[in-house]
Amino acid sequence: MDRMEHSFEWQGRIDAEETGDSRRWHQVMQAWGPGATSGCALIGFAVDEGVRRNGGRPGAAEGPAACRKFLANMPLMGEPALWDAGDVRCDGGALEAAQARLAGQVAASLQQGCLPLVMGGGHEVAWGTFQGLLQGRPEVQRWLIINLDAHFDLRYAAAANSGTPFLQIQQRCQALGLPFDYRVLGISRYANTRALFDRAQALGVRYWLDEDLQDAPGLAAAQQALAQDLAACEAVYLTACLDVLPGAQAPGVSAPSPLGVPLAAVEAVVAQVVASGKLAAFDVAELNPSLDRDGLTARIAARLIAKVARR
Repeated sequence: MDRMEHSFEWQGRIDAEETGDSRRWHQVMQAWGPGATSGCALIGFAVDEGVRRNGGRPGAAEGPAACRKFLANMPLMGEPALWDAGDVRCDGGALEAAQARLAGQVAASLQQGCLPLVMGGGHEVAWGTFQGLLQGRPEVQRWLIINLDAHFDLRYAAAANSGTPFLQIQQRCQALGLPFDYRVLGISRYANTRALFDRAQALGVRYWLDEDLQDAPGLAAAQQALAQDLAACEAVYLTACLDVLPGAQAPGVSAPSPLGVPLAAVEAVVAQVVASGKLAAFDVAELNPSLDRDGLTARIAARLIAKVARR
């Protein structure tokens, strides 16, 4: 595996006059290395080549730095050991090489007993993360893939991009003789073509529309179905595209959602997956700081990362 790039300096507020434990993440964060044998490994995917190829608005390559900025001041609330494994970057448009480097770091994190928490970057991050899961957990024969997203990301394209990762995953699962158990929460009927809905149906994808997750009964129905899937699988890959949220909550994405799924519902699903004890990796995608407002989207990304770390 190529060496990861380390450029972020963890620093932030210190409550020196406070009594009790007032530590924040920047005070306990450690650099990834051979001694990282438990806890959570933060991995940045500072890449938006897939977004560019997909005709989206670039800028997500700066997402990991923006997420770390808000994680730095996150209060410590019982998290395990925290390790920063640095960033994967993309040189000269070589997206596939960047995804391979990400896969190597995800696999290494798993092999050293750490939970990979990947910060994107465009949603092409998913193909790199899943390759790493296959490498790091080769014994798993039934993966459950849960995507919080307004889009299926099952597109056919001559060159892989941010809209193709789950079709790439399906094709790899098929080649390996593994089932493709893909669940998507937050799909917009106004952001996916008929071809994508048809493809999802043909591939046995189960999905919930954004409009069906606006209230407690709709969320409860989705979680009840997910509970059965969680019980049946061996391990879970959870990924959250920030454009699943309402655009007013998460403006810093390439394609903000007019409706979206409320943050409280997104967090409820994340908590359910964590509580299953089967989570193998989590990533947050499509954070674009250049389009953000008051760092709101970056704050949400950091909050989701911290929620999983506090498992």
